[in-house]
Amino acid sequence: MLDEREDEHDACTDLLGEWPGPLIVPTLCLAEAVYLIGDRLGWEREIQLLAAIESAELVIEPLDPSDLERIAQLVAAYRDLSLGTADASVVATAERLGVTTIATLDHRHFGVVRPTHVDAFDLAP
Repeated sequence: MLDEREDEHDACTDLLGEWPGPLIVPTLCLAEAVYLIGDRLGWEREIQLLAAIESAELVIEPLDPSDLERIAQLVAAYRDLSLGTADASVVATAERLGVTTIATLDHRHFGVVRPTHVDAFDLAP
C-alpha cells in the first residue's frame, strides 16, 4: 500500500479502506516490514507505517511463548517452501487467535500452509 508503483497498490488500499476493524500484525512482521520499507522506500514511508500503528489502524500482537514452538514446527514442516520465521509467526498468531483471513500478497506461502484451526486461510486481497 505504501508503494504506489506496486501492481497491487490499489487492491491493498481498497482492502485497508474497507476492512471492518484494525489489522493484527505480529511483532516479527512489524520488524520485517519496517526494515524493508525503510530500505526500499525511505524513512518517510517508514514513518507512515508507524503512524498507522499509532492511530490503531494496525494492532501489534506480541508473540506468546507458545508461538515459538509452533513457528519452529512450521519452518521445519515447510522448509522446501522456505517459509520464514516472520511468515510462520503470522500462521501461529492466527491459529492462537482463531483468525481465518490473512491480508497478504504472498499467496505462494499462505496458499500452501495448512493451519490447525481451519482447512485453509482465506487470503485477501
